[in-house]
Amino acid sequence: MAVACTIGATAVGVSQGGDADRAPVAATAVERPGVDDPVHGPVDDPTATAQAGLGSRGGGTTSPGGRPASTGAAATTAARPAAQVAAAAPASVGYLRERYGVSATEAARRLALQEYSGPLADRLAADQPGTYGGMWLDQTAGGVLVVAATDPAAVRAAVADAPDAAHVRVVTVRHPLRRLTDAAARLATTLGGTVGEDVVVDPRRNALAVLTGGRIAADDSRLTAALAAAGVPATARPRPAGVVPKACDPRYCAQAPMRGGIRLDVPRDDGTVGGCTVGFNIRSRVGQWYILTAGHCVVGGRHQHVDQTWHQYLGPKVPVSVESTAPVLAENAFPNDYAIMPYQPGALQRWQYPGAAGPSLVNYWCVADNPACTASRDVPITGYVPYSAIQTGWVVCATGSGYTPKSGEVYVDSGAGAGYVPGTRCGEIYDKTGGGIDVHICARPGDSGGPLFTESDGKALGILSDGDPGSGPCTNPDERNHYAPVSTILARVNALQGGPGYFQLATRGPGAGLAR
Repeated sequence: MAVACTIGATAVGVSQGGDADRAPVAATAVERPGVDDPVHGPVDDPTATAQAGLGSRGGGTTSPGGRPASTGAAATTAARPAAQVAAAAPASVGYLRERYGVSATEAARRLALQEYSGPLADRLAADQPGTYGGMWLDQTAGGVLVVAATDPAAVRAAVADAPDAAHVRVVTVRHPLRRLTDAAARLATTLGGTVGEDVVVDPRRNALAVLTGGRIAADDSRLTAALAAAGVPATARPRPAGVVPKACDPRYCAQAPMRGGIRLDVPRDDGTVGGCTVGFNIRSRVGQWYILTAGHCVVGGRHQHVDQTWHQYLGPKVPVSVESTAPVLAENAFPNDYAIMPYQPGALQRWQYPGAAGPSLVNYWCVADNPACTASRDVPITGYVPYSAIQTGWVVCATGSGYTPKSGEVYVDSGAGAGYVPGTRCGEIYDKTGGGIDVHICARPGDSGGPLFTESDGKALGILSDGDPGSGPCTNPDERNHYAPVSTILARVNALQGGPGYFQLATRGPGAGLAR
C-alpha cells in the first residue's frame, strides 16, 4: 500500500466519529492528474527538553509556522541503528514480517527508515519549500521512501546523506507542496470550507480534492468555477461514508499509575453505562492533571448531565475523572473529538505515579492476534508527532479496552462482540482523511479514546474516534479505523482555553510532589 501524506502542511479527507447519532463517513480516491509519479511538534510538557514531534530538533528556534527553524542545507539528520529501532518495536517488526513476508532484518531496516523520514521531511520542508513535494513510505514497493520534488536534482542532493539512501526514491511532480497548500487555503475560503476537512491536499497525485456533502454541497453553484480557478489540479468528490463510532466499555487495570489504554466506564443519562479508553496523560501549564479520551464518550444525546468516569463500574468501581464544565474541555466534531477530563476529587492520589514520577505510560498488552508481542509492558511516551509530519506507510500501534463479557462475568458490555480481546495491536497508516489518521488496525466499541503511538520511540499520534463496523475477533487485516490527532486536539483546546501551550501532552506522569 502506498497512500500519500503531507509533510509541513495540513492534509487530507474526512471521517466523523461520535455517539450513535453522529453522521458516518469513509474514503475514496481522487482523480489523478497528469504527473509522473507524485506524492503524499512539539511536546509542550515543561519537563521535556526539546520539541518532541518526530523529526524535531532539541532546542533551537521556531519558524512563524510553528516548525523548528532550518539549520541550513548542510544540516544532517541522525538515525538510530536498525537493530536498536527493531528491538524497541517487536510488534511492528512482526506486522511487517506477516503482512509483507519480509525477514526480521528487512523489517528492522524499514522501521529505521520510517523513524528517519520524519526529521528528513522536516529538513526538506524548511530548506527547499519551493521544490519539495511531500513524501510517503511505500511498503508494497519494498519499503521505499518516496520523496516528491519539482526539481529532483536538488532534492536528490539533499537526501544523498541518508543512511539508507538506496531505498530513498525521488520522483518528479508539477507543483511543490507549498503551492498546493496555499491553493487549498484559497479554495477553502472561496467555498466556505476548512482546509484538511473539506478541501484536502493529495500530494501523491499532486492535486486537491473538495469533499462535498458537509460544509460544501455537491450542487454548490460556486464549485465548478472555484475548481477551475484553483491554479492546481482540483476535483470534487463526495465525502466517504460507512463508519460507525467506537464507543462503550473496558476491563481491569485498577492499580496505579494511570496509563493510556485502560478502560473508563461512563454512566449515561438514561441509566445505562457506556465507556471508552484512556488515551494519554495531559497537564496544564499551572500543574493540574487530566486524562485525554474521545469527546463522544461524554458529549451527545445521552450525556446532558456532568459525566463522571470510573474504572470497573460494576466493581470495584474506582473513581477516575469528571467532565470539565468551567471551562468546557470536550467536543464531539471529528477531528476535534476529545475530552480533557480532570480527576474526581481524591482520585488523582489513587492513580499517581510512585515517588517523584516517571515517564508517562501507555499500557501495551499482548493479545493472541498480535503474535509478535511476547511480553506485555508499559511504553513510555516521549512526545507527539505533529499531524503534518505523520506519514502514510508508517507502522504504528494502538491499545483499546473494549470487551463483551462471557456468561457469568461481571463487566459492562462495551459492544465489542464475543471473542474480542482488549489489548495492543499494530498495523499501518494508509491515509489521512478529514484531518484524521486512518489505520489498518482492528478496533471495537469500547476502544474509543484509546491511544495510537509509535512503538519504537513512544511518540503519541492520536486517539480512536470511529471506524469500520466490526464485532468479535479480529479477522480482517484491512479493517479501517480513524484516529483524531493529538496535535490537532492540543491546538484546538489551547486556542479556546488559555493560549498556546496551556494544555500539554505529559511525558512524565503525575507523581508525589507533582500531583494537583
